[in-house]
Amino acid sequence: MGLTADSSKSWGDACRSFFNRRVIALLFLGFSAGLPILLIFSSLSLWLREAGVERSAVTFFSWAALGYSFKFVWAPLVDRIPLPILHGMLGRRRSWLLLSQISIIGALLFMAANNPVDGLFWIASGAVMLGFSSATQDIVIDAYRIEAADDDLQAMMSSAYIAGYRVGMLVAGAGTLALA
Repeated sequence: MGLTADSSKSWGDACRSFFNRRVIALLFLGFSAGLPILLIFSSLSLWLREAGVERSAVTFFSWAALGYSFKFVWAPLVDRIPLPILHGMLGRRRSWLLLSQISIIGALLFMAANNPVDGLFWIASGAVMLGFSSATQDIVIDAYRIEAADDDLQAMMSSAYIAGYRVGMLVAGAGTLALA
């Protein structure tokens, strides 16, 4: 399918596309990608301020999100380097996705286990790991989305990813504030 729309498809066909397993997978992957970015930015800053960390120290935590700005640097490595052991079991994309999600979970647990007042360095280390792992996950999900489906399903997969991403951001922002 080229740049022109296929007029032979009905609204029913378009709606059925939302129930494609790959589209649903991208919805959940979008959620897992949207959750960490807001945790690094606003929720982490709020947590640190409420713990009594000085505002000047809190502003340094914005550096943890630099992984998103510089992911183009290691994207070619993620694209070309197979992970030992995992690559044989899962393939290139899924192995990198699993590693990045395990790293995200590990970083979140590591940050939650430390007290910001006593272990600010450890919180910062976890935030950098979270930013790097989350940016790596974004690289892998984008590559998977492009490779996983034909051109006619790309728009649907992209919209499902963005919807999941926004819901993840909403949960990380408003959900965190509601729990606090």
